[in-house]
Amino acid sequence: MNTLRRIIALMYKEFVMILKDPKSRFVIIGPPLIQFFVFGYAATYDLKNVRYAVFDESRTPESRQLLSRLAGSENFELTKTLLAEKEIDVVINCEKARLVIHIGPDFSRNLHIARPATFQVIVDGRNSNVALIALGYIGSIVEQYNQDLVKNGVVSMNGPGVIIEDRAWFNANLQSRWFIVSALGGLISMVVVMILTSLSVAREREFGTFDQLLVAPFNPAEILIGKSLPGMAFGLMDALLFAAGAVYWFGVPFRGTIGALILALGCFILTIVGVGLLVSSLSMTMQQALLGSFVFMMPSVILSGFATPIENMPHWLQIGTLLNPLRHIIAALRDIFLQGADLFMIWHQLWPLVLMACFTLPLAGWMFRHRSQ
Repeated sequence: MNTLRRIIALMYKEFVMILKDPKSRFVIIGPPLIQFFVFGYAATYDLKNVRYAVFDESRTPESRQLLSRLAGSENFELTKTLLAEKEIDVVINCEKARLVIHIGPDFSRNLHIARPATFQVIVDGRNSNVALIALGYIGSIVEQYNQDLVKNGVVSMNGPGVIIEDRAWFNANLQSRWFIVSALGGLISMVVVMILTSLSVAREREFGTFDQLLVAPFNPAEILIGKSLPGMAFGLMDALLFAAGAVYWFGVPFRGTIGALILALGCFILTIVGVGLLVSSLSMTMQQALLGSFVFMMPSVILSGFATPIENMPHWLQIGTLLNPLRHIIAALRDIFLQGADLFMIWHQLWPLVLMACFTLPLAGWMFRHRSQ
């Protein structure tokens, strides 16, 4: 009985301490609520508004009827009508469209002479999940279109009808392993760097050595640089190690340049160092630092496009993902590995990382000086 009373008294004390501390109250209410809405909006495998372009060389009522079914589907969004075959490279490489519908000039004639009327679907294989699901949607639309052609007497019951000829760029077999493993270096380096840097200053405070650090012959900038460089080194080492493992163990092709890979990872890790030091400067204990890291990392993964397409998310949330460093490095890594991108081709993913680093690092330095006074 005495044991039970002691346990109840200890439990009561813990409840009181948690509820009296404003930070603890926020931790048990704020982050779970934020993550609930982020997961609810972002974590879905149902595709909507998949961007596609059309190159219709047939320009006949039959081809227009087929294309109108795609345009009328909520799963697809027409972004461009192409006038020449050479434009296909541009829209796929620059990710202006996830797929291109190419209807040849003999499409309608083949339908009426009982020959297979094929049309080509060119998909961006860098995101194999989106490509496979989109091809499934198009297959359903074509199947319904063939049934209507039979009902209307355009083709016979045993006629070949319309046939899809699909072709995937950058990932011919649409292997999901290429899609996932090529981006793992960025994800895992974020975890390593975030934990190491977020604990760096909080550890000094919790162990009671923070004041000793302040009276040492170092200025705040030197302290932050000294604490961030080991995390950067370990993060870059892990990322490059996983990049080598992706190529030599999992067989993921590496078509880009080593320089572009190292520079992209360096910009990303520098940004994460700024976020980690900011969390560490705000934390008084290692537990708070770990919770702060968790609050940052979980939404970052969900909003990065690592597993679920960003196009599925509401428009306001898609704009918000532009502030997520992980989104940019994942896109850059997949372009480097699968597309063969060089530094110029991934620059549009790197400059946001540089901009974020220029914001987070000075802010972390200011918070460090402010909290150390």
